Amino acid sequence: MGVSTMLLDCAGKRLDLSQPVVMGVLNVTPDSFSDGGRYRSLDTALLRAEIMVAEGAAIIDVGGESTRPGAPPVSVQEELDRVLPVVERLARELSIPVSVDTSKPEVMREVARAGAGLINDVRALHMSGALDAAVASGLPVCLMHIRGEPATMQQEPRYSDVVTEVHAFLADRVRVCEAAGIPRERILVDPGFGFGKTLDHNLRLLRHLDRFTGLAAGVLVGISRKSMIGLLLNVPVDDRLSGSLAAAVIALWQGAKIIRTHDVRETVQAVCVCAAARAMGDPSVTSGR
Repeated sequence: MGVSTMLLDCAGKRLDLSQPVVMGVLNVTPDSFSDGGRYRSLDTALLRAEIMVAEGAAIIDVGGESTRPGAPPVSVQEELDRVLPVVERLARELSIPVSVDTSKPEVMREVARAGAGLINDVRALHMSGALDAAVASGLPVCLMHIRGEPATMQQEPRYSDVVTEVHAFLADRVRVCEAAGIPRERILVDPGFGFGKTLDHNLRLLRHLDRFTGLAAGVLVGISRKSMIGLLLNVPVDDRLSGSLAAAVIALWQGAKIIRTHDVRETVQAVCVCAAARAMGDPSVTSGR
């Protein structure tokens, strides 16, 4: 059974999920696969965030550790040095919530104090102490599926039935979070496109994304510019916009609530068109109000 709550309280800033929304990616890392190194100073990070807000982003996701295939881990202190000043600045100056993409409990605690509104964990709160830190923060969480670790996850990942196995994993993590004190209304799930999956696995998950919509408050999809798009179209990272938008629309049509993207303006437009078609002529949607 799905969750009826349409508003997420993200540290006092509301994220309205009554219609699909766009999450803008802000990586403050030197080595992320798409935008690594571009937004490492406070001023450039703030400027990029302000641009994404103007383009229609409903939430900004700040990441201080690359999770691209083969990425090396970073220390707690290094991640804090990267994300904490940015989170403090954005939480103070932006009207929309700030999410932090992290798996480390120490980082979760510090960014929550700094004003972060959501914890986005690619390891689904599996790291020792992460669940307790998330509970203590009182923030909504996004639980993502990953097979293995970023450094090795793409080395021949195998599943008997990828959709069933990913669904079972996320359902179990939702139950664990609920038992620990995080209500289902404050939980999002992400099937983890590209995280320990082949192209075939990713396409099967995309085709059957509607299976995941009843697990929690909403499904978040991060598919922007990923290698599956590159493999399908035989194009480099910077030429993957059209394929990313097509995948986003497929996800939206099947009920995804949040699209995480590097290309906010274009994705917001795609979301608006898709939402209007799904609304089947609702005047409040098609008029743009």
